Amino acid sequence: MAYDLIIFDLDGTLVDSETLANRVFYDKLVARGLDPRFDLTRVTRDFTGLTVAKCLTLAYESYGLQRVPEDFEADLKDATYASYRDSLVPISGVPTMLQQLQQPKCVASSSAPEKIAYSLELTGLSHHFGSNLFSVHQVAEAKPAPDVFFFAAERMGGFAPASCAVVEDSLPGATAGIRAGMTVFAYRPDGDGEAFAALGCRVFGDMAALPLLLKS
Repeated sequence: MAYDLIIFDLDGTLVDSETLANRVFYDKLVARGLDPRFDLTRVTRDFTGLTVAKCLTLAYESYGLQRVPEDFEADLKDATYASYRDSLVPISGVPTMLQQLQQPKCVASSSAPEKIAYSLELTGLSHHFGSNLFSVHQVAEAKPAPDVFFFAAERMGGFAPASCAVVEDSLPGATAGIRAGMTVFAYRPDGDGEAFAALGCRVFGDMAALPLLLKS
């Protein structure tokens, strides 16, 4: 089928930010006393697709991390932005893919609004979306709740969920899209899409293939 609206996640879907952000976050947690048993691989697995607030709650409740100071998030933001300025690039194939899409499109991300805009500006993708940027910070519940996808569809013109396609790379995000009643295209370039397929997602591994998939 053809979709009337394409809703993109940001991190790991449009921009190759997750490795950078998770490395910075992990280093900051280690500096605050994170037990070394919780290595970068585990932190990456557990944190991907979640807000900073949910990541910290997980670190407190499941990792035993002591409470971080009030300036932690501001310090984390500064360090993450510095890493982005040095190294952030689009996901392979994304610029060409976006040029090929004719439907209305927007971003609905777990990142803060200013971080979404900054990431797109750094990677030269801003003009594809304009002001059509939405964040879980604007809704009641973060992913895996469907709130941000409902919000994006409504703000973009009141699109029915069944007419919307969501492009995601994380399980919380894919779950949110499925719960919203939208078709989810799960970007899994490493081929590890079994859990996504079990949710009912359409799994793919090459952004260049997405325009054709959206027509089928």
